[in-house]
Amino acid sequence: MSWGGFKKSINRAGTTLMQKTGQVDKTIDTDFQEEESKYKQMEKETIALQKEAKAYLDAIRSLSSAQARIAETVDGFYNDSSDAAMAANAYKRAVEELDTKTAREIDAPYRATVLEPIGKLCSYFPEINKTIEKRHKKLLDYDAARTKHRKLMEKPSDDPIKLPKAEKELEDAKVIFETLNEQLMDELPQLLDLRIPYLDPSFEAMVRMQAKFAEEGYEKMGGVQRYFREGVREEYAEGQLDSQVEGVLQEMRELSICGIGQ
Repeated sequence: MSWGGFKKSINRAGTTLMQKTGQVDKTIDTDFQEEESKYKQMEKETIALQKEAKAYLDAIRSLSSAQARIAETVDGFYNDSSDAAMAANAYKRAVEELDTKTAREIDAPYRATVLEPIGKLCSYFPEINKTIEKRHKKLLDYDAARTKHRKLMEKPSDDPIKLPKAEKELEDAKVIFETLNEQLMDELPQLLDLRIPYLDPSFEAMVRMQAKFAEEGYEKMGGVQRYFREGVREEYAEGQLDSQVEGVLQEMRELSICGIGQ
């Protein structure tokens, strides 16, 4: 920061303090506060959307990888040619294909159509925030100049140069502040209005890719199901599979090696 910038920061800190004690006029601009509040809410929601959209892709990758590891392990349980072994091998092939398709058909398109557009929108926020902060500083300067001019008008100085100088400072501060203020009051509502048409394509792409991922998984797992005997789903719903599992567990308990049957 330059020496001039440092002095301005000190002066503005003093202005803020004197506004709290009523020594300097303070502008209350409810119209701008309302627009700023809407913008801040949009910023918060968009940053959260970026975070969750990335988390979704990470979750899809983790799910795909976990399926592949499970399939590898389950397939390793079997070394015969039984229906169960064929089902395990079919499951392994299915999840491997899903893992490959996820990388090829979900990952890159999702980045291009969802993460990158949202990220680009978020990249504008720091510059907008700098402009809002600059407006705040220029408003402090304007309030300080207006107060100084008012006090000189109420109690004229013996120095004839002070009032014209204060008038010039007031006019300059007013022009700078109003230019920034008009820009923000015009463009912040436009930004808010544009967020929906901007994000619409990303939302549609996200839904389509989620549907594709679910459909691919359903199709692949449907192919694995044909290796199981008919009626397994109904037996599960009726609780018969629970009985089968409990029966096998009971046989395990009766084994001496488990330390339970003794």
